[in-house]
Amino acid sequence: MNYRKKTVVASVAGLTLEGMDIMFISFAMSMIISEFNIDLATGGFISSITNIGMLIGGVLFGILADKFGRVRIFTYTIILFAIGTALTGLATNIEQVYLYRFIAGLGAGGEYGIGMALVAEAWPKNKQGRVSSYVSVGAQYGVILAALLSAMILPLFGWRALFFVGVLPVIFAYLVRKNLDESPEWVAAQKEKKVESKKEKGKLLQLFETPRIAFTTLSLAIMATVQIAGYNGLMIWLPSMLQQSQGLSVSGSALWTISTAVGMIIGMLTFGQFMDRFGAKRSYGIFLLASASAVFLYSFAEGSAGVLIGGAIVGFFSNGMFAGYGALISSFYPVKIRSTATNTIFNFGRAVGGLSPILVGYILQSYDMTIAMTYLAALYCVSFIAMLSLKEKNKHASLEKRSA
Repeated sequence: MNYRKKTVVASVAGLTLEGMDIMFISFAMSMIISEFNIDLATGGFISSITNIGMLIGGVLFGILADKFGRVRIFTYTIILFAIGTALTGLATNIEQVYLYRFIAGLGAGGEYGIGMALVAEAWPKNKQGRVSSYVSVGAQYGVILAALLSAMILPLFGWRALFFVGVLPVIFAYLVRKNLDESPEWVAAQKEKKVESKKEKGKLLQLFETPRIAFTTLSLAIMATVQIAGYNGLMIWLPSMLQQSQGLSVSGSALWTISTAVGMIIGMLTFGQFMDRFGAKRSYGIFLLASASAVFLYSFAEGSAGVLIGGAIVGFFSNGMFAGYGALISSFYPVKIRSTATNTIFNFGRAVGGLSPILVGYILQSYDMTIAMTYLAALYCVSFIAMLSLKEKNKHASLEKRSA
């Protein structure tokens, strides 16, 4: 296996394990709430504290990866979220659950951007879209893996045993450290840095170094926030919406989830091909406008076939774009701050976009499904406007990348 393929395998596996770790909470949530005798809001804060950990971990480990090496810090992040996951199984109260999930979030937040930077630095630009899509699908593999493990472990051994499985990624971290070398592009950048005499600004500050770069960072952060907000709003509330509006049974809503997930995976793989063939701007433009239209029209879907097919179409467009963010963000920043940029921007989106279900829940409580879907459709329009602002900056960033 050559170096390029190794970066893909390592990044896919890392994101799979991260997706598995995050979904463990979803499958174990009812048992945790019951054991600690807490209300739904208190239980829901587990996900919020995880997202906060991801944001902090993304910034911290992104900076460290740019300074000390991708592979070294990548393995540390995997070990950290493995330890945080395993410790969750030892928690004796909800406060300890919060602490351990925060630790797991630190590691998970750091892992994403480093893996994407490794791939971006190993593959040529005309293939980064499809390779980024292969990596992004790893999160869906993690969902499937978590579902299978939960079905086998929870009924027999309880929720604590499920989290003990989370220590296994430590083995994967060892294998990555042993078999994967640092990115040649990062190594070259380090050599150049040694001969430079001027003192650099902090890596986080470099994301806002000039008005142009600051505006690019802000636009990308808005797009990432909409991506996460749309996904969370749809996946957390749509099954309940459909149960009420269409009289869908629990088994029917589970079938909808599978249909939508399949649409998402196909959408991600398709988007990667689109991005390489037509460019990031045109691809995001098509998918963002299609997402806004599909989400809005879906509120008028009727019948089992309409609900299932419509769900797959919504998943295809709305989450297909997830596949491109690693390549998109990486293309705007030089190698010396690439991990910092990818982790900071996308984990900011996770932290802020992760609050979307609260607003969607309020809208559903006060209005109806049509208003909720209109809100989600409007988000994609906001992202479309942010994407348009990247037009001239994309050329500038490419030049900056070549000269870095």
